Amino acid sequence: MQLQMQTWSEVERYLESSTTAIMPIGSTEQHGPNGLIGTDAVSAEAIALAVGAAANVMVAPTIAVGMAQHHMAFKGSMTLRPATMIQVIGDYVNSLAHHGFDKFFFVNGHGGNSATIEAAFQEIYTAYSLDGGKTGGNEPSVRCRLRNWWQGEKTYKLIKELFGDKDGMHATISEVSVTQHLFPEHIKSAPDMGPPEPFKNRWSDAADYRANFPDGRIASHPYLATPEAGKKIFEAAVKEIGEEVTAYAKG
Repeated sequence: MQLQMQTWSEVERYLESSTTAIMPIGSTEQHGPNGLIGTDAVSAEAIALAVGAAANVMVAPTIAVGMAQHHMAFKGSMTLRPATMIQVIGDYVNSLAHHGFDKFFFVNGHGGNSATIEAAFQEIYTAYSLDGGKTGGNEPSVRCRLRNWWQGEKTYKLIKELFGDKDGMHATISEVSVTQHLFPEHIKSAPDMGPPEPFKNRWSDAADYRANFPDGRIASHPYLATPEAGKKIFEAAVKEIGEEVTAYAKG
């Protein structure tokens, strides 16, 4: 169930039986020589929608631009400031909480979002904690959970079985494969990339990132991506996250 495709009365009826919302969140940033700039957002959205359909849980609009300042030396990348992203997440959650949603399951497509998302959760919780009128007792007013789609035990194991250490850390074979499965009409030719730059240490700003990883990749071989592998990974992630969302909604 996609929130944008419902009427207000349909959402009202949904809230009579469930107060859980799936929140897709990603990024709009470079993904190496053959990865789509929208990889993190479109993958998170597709997985969230499939999970929502399987678990009968409402899926909120995707937050498609994330914390990606380190990718800004590559054309087309976009970023939110961490403080802005915290406010956006808070406004998304609080808008839906106003209507009665109280469990928010974030399906994230960009590892660089994780720290900011967790900080946003703490800002949301702190606002409730400091306003006794909202809590009304010892039960939390809202709950938020973060799930990076590729990090489930079974999904991660599958990725390792398919690609081993060649998957890398950014512009990975797995995420490029998932987008190739989802959008076969947008598969990009894989240029002769050569060996990737190894990961040596963390970066600071965008110029530092590009100096260390000039074609955008981090230790990855995305030219090995296939839509067939992407289908396996997508289905594994949907099944695993679907089980988690169902348990979360009941908890």
